[in-house]
Amino acid sequence: MNNMTVEYKEEQIKNSRGALLFTCRWLPFSPTKALVFLCHGYGMECSEFMKECGTRLANAGYAVFGIDYEGHGKSKGDRCYIKKFENIVNDCSEFFKSICAQEEYRGKSRFLYGESMGGAVALLLHRKDPSFWNGAVLVAPMCKISEKLKPHPVVINILTKLEQVIPRWKIVPSKDVIDSAFKDPVKREAVRNNKLIYQDKPRLKTALEVLRTSMSIENGLNEVRLPFFVLHGEADTVTDPEVSKALYEKARSTDKTIKLYPGMWHGLTAGEPDENVEMVFADIIGWLDKRCNAVTLDQSLDPFDQGSEECSDNIVISMAKATGGTQANGRYLCGLKGPCARPHSAM
Repeated sequence: MNNMTVEYKEEQIKNSRGALLFTCRWLPFSPTKALVFLCHGYGMECSEFMKECGTRLANAGYAVFGIDYEGHGKSKGDRCYIKKFENIVNDCSEFFKSICAQEEYRGKSRFLYGESMGGAVALLLHRKDPSFWNGAVLVAPMCKISEKLKPHPVVINILTKLEQVIPRWKIVPSKDVIDSAFKDPVKREAVRNNKLIYQDKPRLKTALEVLRTSMSIENGLNEVRLPFFVLHGEADTVTDPEVSKALYEKARSTDKTIKLYPGMWHGLTAGEPDENVEMVFADIIGWLDKRCNAVTLDQSLDPFDQGSEECSDNIVISMAKATGGTQANGRYLCGLKGPCARPHSAM
């Protein structure tokens, strides 16, 4: 991969609540095929952790834009404190649409790219404006609660009362997920050494917001209509591959693809051996290339008055062989495998 073919830029913007947010972009020197907007996972960030993703997609001809959520990465705010999940969605929507409105990009197709919790953000962006986006790439998304571990309403009620008193308290116990998310030991250590990644216990309010968001998305899976490509490692013990299957089965999209990778873990794009990462990105770029010119004439003339139309490609379910080991089964919640309401870093 030749980084010299990509232009990288950083910029700070201010959200509607006055907080400074970090944004970045990877731009191709070749003509831009389409726009891709990154939604990172819980506790993660764009400039370092998603650098390879941005660079690879830009090298393939896509203009790629990322934003660190408030309290995440290089953005200001209490570290990894999510007061309202809708704040994340609104901040992303405002920034992404400001890019789409620029003259040089107005005729380009617009794709969302979400990893783990970022998959939930992408789906909520679609829900917020169902006709605006041309498609989404969802990598190990968090979009459903397992039936095995749905919290009892009494438990949720107790936590909700505590939430009003100690919202920022790092009270939620959790294990270190990095060990079970990233298979390659060198890449795992690089993630652990990234000081921009939140690696402390989740805050109570944050955990409840993630829980409620997962429940909301689960209840609305049949409302998903945009073209999407969902990718998941079959040996993922962080988010449940079953949630991706549920999304695929329930979504009303006429163009939807699911690909499950035997033996792969959660970190498909940043934690697998190089040959597996090459396979995953080849699949992602291939899917985007097939759809990057799917914008209609009306959309290209005025994309803010006309929404994206869904493609009528055949639905594809495909399986891929992957190298590497396996992991022990975990318990499921919020699309996350683990005890009740316990999101963690690297998600």
